[in-house]
Amino acid sequence: MASAVKESRPGYGQLLRTPGAWTFLLPGFLARQPFAMLTISIVLLVESTTGSYGTAGAVSAATGISMALFAPQCGKLADRFGQRAVLIPGVLVHAVGVSALIALALAHAPLWALFAVAIPTGASTPQVGPMVRARWAARLGGSPLMPTAAAFESVTDEFTFVVGPVLATALCTGVHPAAGLVAEAALTVAGGLLFATQKRSQPPVHRAGSGDKPRVSALSVPGVRVLIAAFLGIGAVFGGMQVSLTALTQHIGQPGINGVLYGIFAGGNMLAGIACGAIAWKIGPRRRLLTAYGLLALATTPLWAVTSVPLLGAVGLLVGLCIAPALITGYTLVDSLVPATARTEAFTWLTGSVALGQAAAATSAGQLADRFGPSTGFLVPLAGTALAFAVLLTLRARLVPHSSTVIASHGGAAEAPATGPEDRERAQQLAGS
Repeated sequence: MASAVKESRPGYGQLLRTPGAWTFLLPGFLARQPFAMLTISIVLLVESTTGSYGTAGAVSAATGISMALFAPQCGKLADRFGQRAVLIPGVLVHAVGVSALIALALAHAPLWALFAVAIPTGASTPQVGPMVRARWAARLGGSPLMPTAAAFESVTDEFTFVVGPVLATALCTGVHPAAGLVAEAALTVAGGLLFATQKRSQPPVHRAGSGDKPRVSALSVPGVRVLIAAFLGIGAVFGGMQVSLTALTQHIGQPGINGVLYGIFAGGNMLAGIACGAIAWKIGPRRRLLTAYGLLALATTPLWAVTSVPLLGAVGLLVGLCIAPALITGYTLVDSLVPATARTEAFTWLTGSVALGQAAAATSAGQLADRFGPSTGFLVPLAGTALAFAVLLTLRARLVPHSSTVIASHGGAAEAPATGPEDRERAQQLAGS
C-alpha cells in the first residue's frame, strides 16, 4: 500500500522493495514475452508455407487487429470477475488457436481458413501488461511511486519488444518455421498460468451488488478517450518506423542496417523510460504529457527528409527519447482519471490503441513507400503524432480528474481534496474563468 512507502524521493530501488511486487513481476515478465513474438512468428511461418509476404502480412494483421479490438473486453472482464478468472481460460484458448494456426499453415490451408483461426488467436492473447499495471495501481494507490511504476513497465515493454522478435526470428530461421509459434504458445501457457496463481497481488474484484454504485466503463471517462487518441499516434510512430526503416535500408542496398537503426530507436525509448522513472517530477502529469507529446511530434518532422544513415540513426534516437515520456505519463494519468473498478479495462484500451495505431501505420507507410518512395513512409509518424497532439491540445481539460473520480479511484469515502499540481492548475483555470 501507499503507506508502506516512506521515502520522499521515488526511485526504482524503492519501487522494487514494494511488498509482494516480485510475486507478480517475474511471472508477468515471462507471460508478456509472447505478446512481442506472435505477429512476427506468424509472418515467418505463413511466408515459408505460402511464399507470399502479402499473405503473411494479412494473416498477421488480422491477428493484431483482433487483439486490439478484444483487449478492452478482456480488461473489462478482469475488472469484474478477477484477473485469474479471465487469464486461465484465455491462455488455454490462445494455445489451442496457435496450435490450429500452425497445423493449417503447414497443411497449406486456404487463406480464409488461416483468417478464421487468426482472429480468435489474436482475440485471446492474454493482456498481461495491463494486468501488471493494474496490480501496481492497486498496490501503490496514490503513492508518488506510480509514475516510477509506469516508467518501469514502459521499459519492460520495450525490452520485451527488443528480445521477443529476435528470439522468434532465431527459432523460425534456425530451428523450424513453426518453432517461433510453438515457443510463443508454451510461454503463454507457462507464464500465464504462473501469473494467474499469484492471487494475493490481484486487484480486488468489484462486483455490482446491493448498495454498490453503478459500474463505470473506462470508455465513458472523457479523459480515457483523449488518451486513446494520443496512444493511436504513438502506435503510428512504432508502425511507421518499422516499415519505413525496412523500406529505406533495402532501397539503399543496406538491409542489414535495419536492425541497428531500429535498435537505436528502441534504445532511446528505453533510456528515456529509465530516466522518467528516476525523476521526482514537480509538475503535474497533464502538463508533462502535453510537453512530451509536442516534442514527439516535432521530433518526427525531419524523418521523411533524411537520407543519410548516420543522421537517420540520430533522428531515430531523438524520436525514441520522446516516446517514453508521453507513453509513461499517459499510463500514469489513468490512476487519477479512472475508478478502480475499471482500471484494467482502461489500461487495455491504451495498449490496444497502440497496437491498432501500429497496424494502421504499417499498412499506410507500406503503401506510401511502394507508390512514392521509401522516405515518404516516414510521413505517417508525423501525421499520426500531429493529429493526436491537436486532439490533446483541444481536449486537454478532460485530462484533469474531477474530485469525485479521484475519491472513487482510491476507494475512499471521505478523502480530503487533493492538492497536487494538477489540482492547483485546475483551480487556477476556474478562477480565471
